[in-house]
Amino acid sequence: MEDSVAFDRAAEYYDRTRGLTAEGMRKTIDLLSGELVDRGRVLEVGVGTGQLALPLHEAGIPVVGLDLARPMMDKLVEKAGGRSPLPLIQADATRMPIRDHAFGGVYLRWVLHLIPDWRGAIAELVRVVRPGGVLLTSIGGHGGRNSEIQNRFAELTGVSIEPPGLRLAGYDQLDDAAATLGLIRRDLPPLGDVERDGLDVFMDGIANNMYSWTWKVEDPDLLARTAAEVRRWAEDKYGPLDQIPLEEYELVWHAYDVPV
Repeated sequence: MEDSVAFDRAAEYYDRTRGLTAEGMRKTIDLLSGELVDRGRVLEVGVGTGQLALPLHEAGIPVVGLDLARPMMDKLVEKAGGRSPLPLIQADATRMPIRDHAFGGVYLRWVLHLIPDWRGAIAELVRVVRPGGVLLTSIGGHGGRNSEIQNRFAELTGVSIEPPGLRLAGYDQLDDAAATLGLIRRDLPPLGDVERDGLDVFMDGIANNMYSWTWKVEDPDLLARTAAEVRRWAEDKYGPLDQIPLEEYELVWHAYDVPV
């Protein structure tokens, strides 16, 4: 089985390339807090640099963080002032060194597409949640211009931009896997947000090899040529990239209740 994708190399720049607007983050923390309050300790899988875990901790949610990449969690510690306010575990989501039924809830965002055995990861998450607990997931991927640019990048390089794990926005597959494990899906309201940075910054990220799908191009000269060509293509299609209005999209979370 192919290994899960670790983000060791992205630790220093991750927060610049992945994130929400301040309003989108506020909505997300409110939603998660409402689901996780009074459940006891909860686990974030793919805690990374603490984008969600740190504000949830500040909101009074007792979070434990797990991640495959130690450098990402080191950045969390740095952001927290040199000492993590929450317990951290370095491990793969498919093989967690955690006892059964240890948590009242688990949440994860933008992780399952990086795990080839994502179904095994879901089963492992269910194992560590006690009956009556909840699993909260956001897969990521909202289409639009960024997806069109990614597809053009794939055409020019010949590499696949398909993730190694669950396909982005693949909630139908996730729902089926959850149902097989006996989980009960519960709809959560979608949250509106807008792009935080826009196409110009997105294109810079491609040129600087900041995304997991650009890492597949190992030749730096090919990456530079492709990034320049994709930028020219995008400018012809959309106009000056620094003048395009930010796109609106929905932040989607699914809740899966563990039966008592």
